[in-house]
Amino acid sequence: MTDMKPWYLSRTIWASLVTVLIAGGSLAGIRLDGIDEGALTDTLMQAATAVAGIVAIAGRFAARSRIG
Repeated sequence: MTDMKPWYLSRTIWASLVTVLIAGGSLAGIRLDGIDEGALTDTLMQAATAVAGIVAIAGRFAARSRIG
């Protein structure tokens, strides 16, 4: 495994975060019976990818050096 990617594009990280949030919600007494963990993970991955794209575009517009 030599390819590197940002942590926020890792499906494993997002699935783990979803699991922790669902467990925390259950401990807090929030009913989470109808949540599909796979679908929630996919949605969060899409949101993270969209945010990463927006940040990249904003960073390019804010940059003070040319791309060469």
